[in-house]
Amino acid sequence: MAKDPVCQMDVDEQKAAVTSSYKGQTYYFCHKMCKETFDKDPEKYLQKK
Repeated sequence: MAKDPVCQMDVDEQKAAVTSSYKGQTYYFCHKMCKETFDKDPEKYLQKK
């Protein structure tokens, strides 16, 4: 399981609604709204880790 970096929800990589690549890493999202939010400012959400 992966964590949606925006909402912190657990996401099954096989069933993720959408994905995004950033700096060679794939991120998985529960909903396209989370992906759109992440894509606007990925560093903001990666610093929360």
